[in-house]
Amino acid sequence: MERFLQIFKVKDLRNKILTVLGLLVAYRVLAAIPIPGVNAQALQNYFNSNQLLGFLNFFSGGGLATLSVVMLGVGPYITATIVMQLMTIIFPSMKEMYYEDGARGQAKFNQYSRLLTVPFAFIQSFGFLKLLISQGVIPQPDLFSMLRNVIVITAGSMIAMWLGELISEEKVGNGISLIILAGIISRVPSAFGIAVESYTPQLLTSYLLFIVIGVLLIAGIVYLNEGERKIPIAYARRVRGNKMYGGSSSYLPLKVNSAGMIPLIFAISVLLFPQFLAQIVILFSQKWGMAISNFAQGFIANQLYYGIFYFLLVFAFTYFYTAITFNPEEVAKNLQRSGGFVPGIRPGENTEAYFKDIVNRITLWGAIFLGLVAVLPILVQSFTGLSVMTISGTALLIVVAVALETMRMVDSQLTVREYEGIE
Repeated sequence: MERFLQIFKVKDLRNKILTVLGLLVAYRVLAAIPIPGVNAQALQNYFNSNQLLGFLNFFSGGGLATLSVVMLGVGPYITATIVMQLMTIIFPSMKEMYYEDGARGQAKFNQYSRLLTVPFAFIQSFGFLKLLISQGVIPQPDLFSMLRNVIVITAGSMIAMWLGELISEEKVGNGISLIILAGIISRVPSAFGIAVESYTPQLLTSYLLFIVIGVLLIAGIVYLNEGERKIPIAYARRVRGNKMYGGSSSYLPLKVNSAGMIPLIFAISVLLFPQFLAQIVILFSQKWGMAISNFAQGFIANQLYYGIFYFLLVFAFTYFYTAITFNPEEVAKNLQRSGGFVPGIRPGENTEAYFKDIVNRITLWGAIFLGLVAVLPILVQSFTGLSVMTISGTALLIVVAVALETMRMVDSQLTVREYEGIE
Protein backbone atom coordinates (compact mmCIF):
# COMPACT_ATOMS: atom_id res chain seq x y z
CA MET A 1 0.00 0.00 0.00
CA GLU A 2 2.86 2.34 0.86
CA ARG A 3 4.44 1.60 -2.50
CA PHE A 4 1.18 2.50 -4.24
CA LEU A 5 0.89 5.80 -2.36
CA GLN A 6 4.42 6.75 -3.42
CA ILE A 7 3.15 7.01 -7.00
CA PHE A 8 1.13 10.08 -6.06
CA LYS A 9 3.91 11.63 -3.97
CA VAL A 10 6.31 11.89 -6.91
CA LYS A 11 5.11 14.85 -9.00
CA ASP A 12 6.69 13.74 -12.28
CA LEU A 13 5.31 10.20 -12.06
CA ARG A 14 1.91 11.48 -10.93
CA ASN A 15 1.73 13.77 -13.98
CA LYS A 16 2.66 10.89 -16.27
CA ILE A 17 -0.15 8.71 -14.91
CA LEU A 18 -2.70 11.54 -15.14
CA THR A 19 -1.62 12.19 -18.74
CA VAL A 20 -2.09 8.51 -19.62
CA LEU A 21 -5.53 8.47 -18.00
CA GLY A 22 -6.49 11.62 -19.92
CA LEU A 23 -5.44 10.07 -23.24
CA LEU A 24 -7.40 6.90 -22.46
CA VAL A 25 -10.49 8.99 -21.66
CA ALA A 26 -10.05 10.81 -24.98
CA TYR A 27 -9.98 7.47 -26.79
CA ARG A 28 -13.10 6.29 -24.97
CA VAL A 29 -14.89 9.47 -26.06
CA LEU A 30 -14.00 8.72 -29.68
CA ALA A 31 -15.17 5.12 -29.21
CA ALA A 32 -18.63 6.44 -28.29
CA ILE A 33 -19.06 8.46 -31.52
CA PRO A 34 -20.72 6.22 -34.17
CA ILE A 35 -20.42 6.60 -37.91
CA PRO A 36 -23.63 7.77 -39.69
CA GLY A 37 -26.49 5.37 -40.45
CA VAL A 38 -26.04 2.77 -37.69
CA ASN A 39 -28.97 0.60 -36.56
CA ALA A 40 -28.04 0.21 -32.87
CA GLN A 41 -30.43 -2.69 -32.13
CA ALA A 42 -29.43 -4.67 -35.23
CA LEU A 43 -25.78 -4.04 -34.41
CA GLN A 44 -26.17 -5.34 -30.84
CA ASN A 45 -28.04 -8.45 -32.01
CA TYR A 46 -25.38 -9.20 -34.62
CA PHE A 47 -22.50 -8.87 -32.12
CA ASN A 48 -24.29 -11.05 -29.59
CA SER A 49 -24.55 -13.81 -32.21
CA ASN A 50 -20.98 -13.50 -33.52
CA GLN A 51 -18.19 -14.60 -31.18
CA LEU A 52 -15.41 -13.67 -33.60
CA LEU A 53 -16.48 -10.05 -33.86
CA GLY A 54 -16.78 -9.95 -30.08
CA PHE A 55 -13.14 -11.01 -29.93
CA LEU A 56 -12.08 -8.32 -32.40
CA ASN A 57 -13.94 -5.76 -30.31
CA PHE A 58 -11.23 -6.23 -27.67
CA PHE A 59 -8.55 -5.05 -30.07
CA SER A 60 -10.58 -2.04 -31.13
CA GLY A 61 -10.67 -0.88 -27.52
CA GLY A 62 -14.44 -1.39 -27.48
CA GLY A 63 -15.04 0.86 -30.51
CA LEU A 64 -16.20 -1.86 -32.90
CA ALA A 65 -19.33 -2.70 -30.91
CA THR A 66 -20.67 0.83 -31.48
CA LEU A 67 -19.33 1.21 -35.05
CA SER A 68 -17.49 4.28 -33.82
CA VAL A 69 -15.03 6.41 -35.76
CA VAL A 70 -12.29 4.31 -34.10
CA MET A 71 -14.09 1.01 -34.76
CA LEU A 72 -10.88 -0.68 -35.93
CA GLY A 73 -8.86 0.77 -33.05
CA VAL A 74 -5.25 -0.38 -33.05
CA GLY A 75 -6.08 -3.53 -35.04
CA PRO A 76 -4.59 -2.30 -38.35
CA TYR A 77 -1.40 -1.22 -36.58
CA ILE A 78 -1.09 -4.62 -34.89
CA THR A 79 -1.62 -6.29 -38.28
CA ALA A 80 1.00 -4.05 -39.91
CA THR A 81 3.51 -4.81 -37.15
CA ILE A 82 2.96 -8.56 -37.51
CA VAL A 83 3.40 -8.36 -41.29
CA MET A 84 6.62 -6.38 -40.86
CA GLN A 85 7.95 -8.99 -38.44
CA LEU A 86 7.10 -11.74 -40.92
CA MET A 87 8.99 -9.81 -43.60
CA THR A 88 12.17 -10.06 -41.51
CA ILE A 89 12.07 -13.80 -42.29
CA ILE A 90 11.51 -13.34 -46.02
CA PHE A 91 13.84 -10.39 -46.72
CA PRO A 92 17.40 -10.42 -45.31
CA SER A 93 17.62 -6.61 -45.56
CA MET A 94 14.58 -6.24 -43.28
CA LYS A 95 16.12 -8.71 -40.83
CA GLU A 96 19.38 -6.76 -40.80
CA MET A 97 17.54 -3.48 -40.24
CA TYR A 98 15.48 -4.89 -37.35
CA TYR A 99 18.16 -6.87 -35.51
CA GLU A 100 21.53 -5.31 -36.38
CA ASP A 101 21.02 -1.59 -37.02
CA GLY A 102 20.22 -0.76 -33.41
CA ALA A 103 17.93 2.09 -32.41
CA ARG A 104 18.09 3.68 -35.85
CA GLY A 105 16.94 0.47 -37.52
CA GLN A 106 14.15 0.03 -34.97
CA ALA A 107 12.93 3.57 -35.61
CA LYS A 108 12.87 2.97 -39.38
CA PHE A 109 11.09 -0.37 -38.85
CA ASN A 110 8.42 1.34 -36.73
CA GLN A 111 7.99 4.06 -39.37
CA TYR A 112 7.36 1.44 -42.05
CA SER A 113 4.79 -0.19 -39.74
CA ARG A 114 2.97 3.15 -39.39
CA LEU A 115 2.88 3.66 -43.16
CA LEU A 116 1.62 0.12 -43.71
CA THR A 117 -1.17 0.77 -41.20
CA VAL A 118 -2.92 3.15 -43.65
CA PRO A 119 -3.69 0.62 -46.44
CA PHE A 120 -4.56 -2.06 -43.87
CA ALA A 121 -7.02 0.29 -42.15
CA PHE A 122 -8.56 1.23 -45.53
CA ILE A 123 -9.01 -2.41 -46.60
CA GLN A 124 -10.29 -3.60 -43.21
CA SER A 125 -12.78 -0.74 -42.87
CA PHE A 126 -14.18 -1.45 -46.33
CA GLY A 127 -14.42 -5.19 -45.56
CA PHE A 128 -16.21 -4.63 -42.24
CA LEU A 129 -18.68 -2.19 -43.76
CA LYS A 130 -19.50 -4.60 -46.59
CA LEU A 131 -19.98 -7.42 -44.06
CA LEU A 132 -22.33 -5.32 -41.91
CA ILE A 133 -24.26 -4.08 -44.96
CA SER A 134 -24.86 -7.69 -46.06
CA GLN A 135 -26.20 -8.50 -42.57
CA GLY A 136 -28.59 -5.51 -42.56
CA VAL A 137 -26.80 -3.77 -39.69
CA ILE A 138 -26.32 -0.62 -41.77
CA PRO A 139 -28.18 0.31 -44.97
CA GLN A 140 -26.52 0.21 -48.38
CA PRO A 141 -24.90 3.67 -48.76
CA ASP A 142 -24.16 5.52 -51.97
CA LEU A 143 -20.59 5.69 -53.27
CA PHE A 144 -19.84 9.05 -51.62
CA SER A 145 -21.15 7.92 -48.20
CA MET A 146 -19.21 4.64 -48.41
CA LEU A 147 -15.98 6.43 -49.28
CA ARG A 148 -16.57 9.00 -46.54
CA ASN A 149 -17.06 6.32 -43.89
CA VAL A 150 -14.00 4.38 -45.02
CA ILE A 151 -11.84 7.52 -44.85
CA VAL A 152 -13.24 8.47 -41.42
CA ILE A 153 -12.58 4.99 -40.01
CA THR A 154 -9.07 4.94 -41.51
CA ALA A 155 -8.35 8.33 -39.93
CA GLY A 156 -9.73 7.01 -36.62
CA SER A 157 -7.27 4.10 -36.73
CA MET A 158 -4.37 6.48 -37.25
CA ILE A 159 -5.57 8.61 -34.31
CA ALA A 160 -5.78 5.47 -32.16
CA MET A 161 -2.22 4.54 -33.15
CA TRP A 162 -1.05 8.09 -32.37
CA LEU A 163 -2.72 8.07 -28.92
CA GLY A 164 -1.11 4.70 -28.22
CA GLU A 165 2.35 6.07 -29.03
CA LEU A 166 1.75 9.15 -26.88
CA ILE A 167 0.87 6.86 -23.97
CA SER A 168 3.99 4.73 -24.56
CA GLU A 169 6.18 7.85 -24.42
CA GLU A 170 5.15 8.38 -20.80
CA LYS A 171 6.99 5.14 -19.87
CA VAL A 172 4.25 3.86 -17.53
CA GLY A 173 2.86 1.18 -19.82
CA ASN A 174 2.56 0.12 -23.44
CA GLY A 175 0.08 2.45 -25.14
CA ILE A 176 -1.39 -0.10 -27.57
CA SER A 177 -1.91 -2.62 -24.77
CA LEU A 178 -3.49 -0.04 -22.45
CA ILE A 179 -5.99 1.01 -25.14
CA ILE A 180 -7.03 -2.63 -25.55
CA LEU A 181 -7.21 -2.97 -21.75
CA ALA A 182 -9.46 0.10 -21.50
CA GLY A 183 -11.87 -1.45 -24.01
CA ILE A 184 -12.06 -4.69 -22.03
CA ILE A 185 -12.63 -2.92 -18.70
CA SER A 186 -15.35 -0.75 -20.24
CA ARG A 187 -17.44 -3.89 -20.83
CA VAL A 188 -17.20 -5.17 -17.25
CA PRO A 189 -20.14 -3.17 -15.77
CA SER A 190 -22.60 -4.32 -18.46
CA ALA A 191 -21.43 -7.94 -18.16
CA PHE A 192 -21.80 -7.78 -14.37
CA GLY A 193 -25.30 -6.31 -14.74
CA ILE A 194 -26.37 -9.12 -17.05
CA ALA A 195 -25.02 -11.70 -14.60
CA VAL A 196 -26.95 -10.16 -11.69
CA GLU A 197 -30.20 -9.95 -13.66
CA SER A 198 -30.00 -13.59 -14.75
CA TYR A 199 -29.17 -14.96 -11.28
CA THR A 200 -31.47 -17.56 -9.72
CA PRO A 201 -30.83 -19.66 -6.56
CA GLN A 202 -30.85 -22.84 -8.68
CA LEU A 203 -27.73 -21.62 -10.48
CA LEU A 204 -25.70 -20.93 -7.31
CA THR A 205 -23.43 -23.95 -7.86
CA SER A 206 -22.77 -22.93 -11.46
CA TYR A 207 -21.93 -19.37 -10.38
CA LEU A 208 -19.51 -20.63 -7.72
CA LEU A 209 -17.88 -22.94 -10.27
CA PHE A 210 -17.62 -19.98 -12.65
CA ILE A 211 -15.81 -17.92 -9.98
CA VAL A 212 -13.43 -20.79 -9.13
CA ILE A 213 -12.54 -21.26 -12.80
CA GLY A 214 -11.91 -17.52 -13.15
CA VAL A 215 -9.58 -17.41 -10.13
CA LEU A 216 -7.66 -20.49 -11.28
CA LEU A 217 -7.34 -19.02 -14.77
CA ILE A 218 -5.91 -15.75 -13.46
CA ALA A 219 -3.39 -17.68 -11.36
CA GLY A 220 -2.47 -19.79 -14.38
CA ILE A 221 -2.00 -16.76 -16.62
CA VAL A 222 0.23 -15.06 -14.03
CA TYR A 223 2.27 -18.25 -13.72
CA LEU A 224 2.53 -18.55 -17.51
CA ASN A 225 3.57 -14.92 -18.06
CA GLU A 226 6.13 -14.95 -15.27
CA GLY A 227 7.41 -18.46 -15.98
CA GLU A 228 10.87 -18.71 -17.53
CA ARG A 229 13.72 -21.16 -17.93
CA LYS A 230 17.04 -19.70 -16.76
CA ILE A 231 19.98 -21.05 -18.76
CA PRO A 232 23.31 -20.51 -16.94
CA ILE A 233 25.88 -18.52 -18.93
CA ALA A 234 29.59 -18.28 -18.06
CA TYR A 235 32.15 -15.86 -19.54
CA ALA A 236 35.76 -16.84 -20.16
CA ARG A 237 38.53 -14.88 -18.49
CA ARG A 238 40.60 -12.67 -20.76
CA VAL A 239 43.83 -10.90 -19.87
CA ARG A 240 44.63 -7.55 -21.53
CA GLY A 241 47.82 -5.96 -20.29
CA ASN A 242 47.73 -5.96 -16.51
CA LYS A 243 43.94 -6.29 -16.32
CA MET A 244 41.73 -9.34 -16.33
CA TYR A 245 38.27 -9.25 -17.92
CA GLY A 246 35.40 -11.72 -17.79
CA GLY A 247 35.22 -14.69 -15.52
CA SER A 248 31.68 -13.78 -14.45
CA SER A 249 28.51 -15.83 -14.68
CA SER A 250 24.95 -14.93 -15.56
CA TYR A 251 21.87 -16.56 -17.05
CA LEU A 252 19.72 -16.31 -20.18
CA PRO A 253 15.98 -16.17 -19.37
CA LEU A 254 13.71 -17.99 -21.85
CA LYS A 255 10.04 -17.23 -21.24
CA VAL A 256 7.48 -20.03 -21.38
CA ASN A 257 5.11 -17.73 -23.26
CA SER A 258 7.43 -15.63 -25.39
CA ALA A 259 4.77 -15.26 -28.11
CA GLY A 260 2.31 -13.38 -25.88
CA MET A 261 -1.17 -12.99 -27.36
CA ILE A 262 0.03 -12.84 -30.99
CA PRO A 263 -0.89 -16.51 -31.74
CA LEU A 264 -4.48 -15.73 -30.74
CA ILE A 265 -4.54 -12.83 -33.20
CA PHE A 266 -3.11 -15.00 -35.97
CA ALA A 267 -5.65 -17.76 -35.29
CA ILE A 268 -8.64 -15.45 -35.21
CA SER A 269 -7.47 -13.84 -38.47
CA VAL A 270 -7.54 -17.26 -40.13
CA LEU A 271 -11.01 -17.97 -38.74
CA LEU A 272 -12.29 -14.61 -39.98
CA PHE A 273 -10.76 -14.92 -43.43
CA PRO A 274 -13.60 -17.02 -44.99
CA GLN A 275 -16.16 -14.36 -44.00
CA PHE A 276 -14.12 -11.57 -45.56
CA LEU A 277 -13.44 -13.74 -48.62
CA ALA A 278 -17.20 -14.28 -48.99
CA GLN A 279 -17.79 -10.51 -49.03
CA ILE A 280 -15.24 -10.11 -51.84
CA VAL A 281 -16.49 -13.09 -53.88
CA ILE A 282 -20.11 -12.00 -53.55
CA LEU A 283 -19.25 -8.88 -55.57
CA PHE A 284 -18.52 -11.14 -58.55
CA SER A 285 -20.70 -14.19 -57.88
CA GLN A 286 -23.72 -14.16 -55.57
CA LYS A 287 -23.92 -17.96 -55.57
CA TRP A 288 -20.30 -18.65 -54.62
CA GLY A 289 -20.21 -15.79 -52.12
CA MET A 290 -23.26 -17.13 -50.27
CA ALA A 291 -21.84 -20.66 -50.35
CA ILE A 292 -18.59 -19.53 -48.67
CA SER A 293 -20.51 -17.43 -46.14
CA ASN A 294 -22.86 -20.29 -45.23
CA PHE A 295 -19.93 -22.68 -44.85
CA ALA A 296 -18.10 -20.24 -42.53
CA GLN A 297 -21.18 -19.60 -40.38
CA GLY A 298 -22.00 -23.30 -40.19
CA PHE A 299 -18.44 -24.15 -39.14
CA ILE A 300 -18.46 -21.50 -36.38
CA ALA A 301 -21.86 -22.74 -35.17
CA ASN A 302 -20.43 -26.26 -34.67
CA GLN A 303 -18.73 -25.66 -31.32
CA LEU A 304 -16.83 -28.99 -31.32
CA TYR A 305 -15.10 -28.60 -34.69
CA TYR A 306 -14.65 -24.87 -34.20
CA GLY A 307 -13.04 -25.38 -30.78
CA ILE A 308 -10.67 -28.11 -31.98
CA PHE A 309 -9.59 -26.14 -35.04
CA TYR A 310 -9.13 -22.96 -33.00
CA PHE A 311 -6.98 -24.83 -30.46
CA LEU A 312 -4.78 -26.36 -33.18
CA LEU A 313 -4.33 -22.98 -34.89
CA VAL A 314 -3.23 -21.29 -31.65
CA PHE A 315 -0.91 -24.21 -30.87
CA ALA A 316 0.74 -24.06 -34.31
CA PHE A 317 1.04 -20.25 -34.36
CA THR A 318 2.65 -20.25 -30.91
CA TYR A 319 5.55 -22.30 -32.29
CA PHE A 320 5.60 -20.23 -35.47
CA TYR A 321 5.79 -16.85 -33.73
CA THR A 322 8.29 -18.10 -31.15
CA ALA A 323 10.55 -19.11 -34.06
CA ILE A 324 10.28 -15.52 -35.36
CA THR A 325 11.01 -13.76 -32.07
CA PHE A 326 13.75 -16.10 -30.83
CA ASN A 327 16.51 -17.09 -33.23
CA PRO A 328 18.80 -19.71 -31.59
CA GLU A 329 21.44 -19.24 -34.29
CA GLU A 330 21.72 -15.48 -33.67
CA VAL A 331 21.70 -15.92 -29.89
CA ALA A 332 24.44 -18.57 -30.06
CA LYS A 333 26.58 -16.38 -32.35
CA ASN A 334 26.19 -13.29 -30.16
CA LEU A 335 27.01 -15.31 -27.08
CA GLN A 336 30.17 -16.68 -28.70
CA ARG A 337 31.27 -13.21 -29.85
CA SER A 338 30.98 -11.87 -26.31
CA GLY A 339 33.03 -14.72 -24.91
CA GLY A 340 30.10 -16.45 -23.23
CA PHE A 341 29.16 -20.13 -23.23
CA VAL A 342 26.74 -22.55 -21.63
CA PRO A 343 28.67 -24.72 -19.13
CA GLY A 344 29.08 -28.23 -20.53
CA ILE A 345 28.01 -27.21 -24.08
CA ARG A 346 30.43 -26.42 -26.91
CA PRO A 347 30.02 -22.90 -28.36
CA GLY A 348 28.62 -22.59 -31.89
CA GLU A 349 26.39 -25.24 -33.42
CA ASN A 350 26.10 -27.32 -30.24
CA THR A 351 24.89 -24.29 -28.29
CA GLU A 352 22.40 -23.49 -31.07
CA ALA A 353 21.03 -27.05 -30.97
CA TYR A 354 20.82 -26.86 -27.18
CA PHE A 355 18.80 -23.62 -27.34
CA LYS A 356 16.46 -25.10 -29.97
CA ASP A 357 15.78 -28.13 -27.80
CA ILE A 358 15.07 -26.03 -24.69
CA VAL A 359 12.80 -23.60 -26.58
CA ASN A 360 10.81 -26.42 -28.21
CA ARG A 361 10.19 -28.07 -24.85
CA ILE A 362 9.09 -24.99 -22.92
CA THR A 363 7.03 -23.69 -25.87
CA LEU A 364 5.04 -26.93 -25.83
CA TRP A 365 3.49 -26.03 -22.47
CA GLY A 366 2.97 -22.41 -23.48
CA ALA A 367 1.22 -23.50 -26.69
CA ILE A 368 -1.07 -25.94 -24.86
CA PHE A 369 -2.01 -23.30 -22.30
CA LEU A 370 -2.69 -20.62 -24.93
CA GLY A 371 -4.83 -23.11 -26.88
CA LEU A 372 -6.90 -23.83 -23.76
CA VAL A 373 -7.22 -20.09 -23.09
CA ALA A 374 -8.57 -19.61 -26.63
CA VAL A 375 -11.33 -22.23 -26.29
CA LEU A 376 -12.10 -21.43 -22.65
CA PRO A 377 -15.53 -19.82 -23.32
CA ILE A 378 -16.69 -23.08 -24.92
CA LEU A 379 -15.33 -25.16 -22.04
CA VAL A 380 -16.84 -22.90 -19.34
CA GLN A 381 -20.28 -23.02 -20.95
CA SER A 382 -20.02 -26.81 -21.14
CA PHE A 383 -19.08 -27.19 -17.45
CA THR A 384 -21.30 -24.51 -15.89
CA GLY A 385 -24.25 -24.50 -18.30
CA LEU A 386 -24.31 -20.68 -18.12
CA SER A 387 -24.96 -19.12 -21.50
CA VAL A 388 -25.20 -15.53 -20.20
CA MET A 389 -21.79 -15.65 -18.52
CA THR A 390 -18.56 -16.57 -20.23
CA ILE A 391 -14.94 -16.21 -19.24
CA SER A 392 -12.93 -14.90 -22.13
CA GLY A 393 -9.49 -16.35 -21.56
CA THR A 394 -8.12 -13.97 -24.18
CA ALA A 395 -9.49 -10.96 -22.31
CA LEU A 396 -8.06 -12.18 -19.01
CA LEU A 397 -4.72 -12.91 -20.67
CA ILE A 398 -4.58 -9.33 -21.96
CA VAL A 399 -5.69 -7.80 -18.65
CA VAL A 400 -3.21 -9.77 -16.54
CA ALA A 401 -0.29 -9.36 -18.96
CA VAL A 402 -0.84 -5.60 -19.35
CA ALA A 403 -1.32 -5.13 -15.60
CA LEU A 404 1.93 -6.97 -14.83
CA GLU A 405 3.84 -5.02 -17.48
CA THR A 406 2.48 -1.67 -16.27
CA MET A 407 3.29 -2.52 -12.64
CA ARG A 408 6.86 -3.38 -13.58
CA MET A 409 7.34 -0.11 -15.49
CA VAL A 410 5.86 2.01 -12.70
CA ASP A 411 7.92 0.15 -10.10
CA SER A 412 11.11 0.69 -12.11
CA GLN A 413 10.43 4.44 -12.24
CA LEU A 414 9.86 4.51 -8.49
CA THR A 415 13.10 2.61 -7.94
CA VAL A 416 15.05 5.08 -10.08
CA ARG A 417 13.65 8.03 -8.16
CA GLU A 418 14.43 6.40 -4.82
CA TYR A 419 17.97 5.83 -6.03
CA GLU A 420 18.19 9.52 -6.96
CA GLY A 421 16.95 10.46 -3.48
CA ILE A 422 13.46 11.59 -4.53
CA GLU A 423 10.90 10.39 -2.03
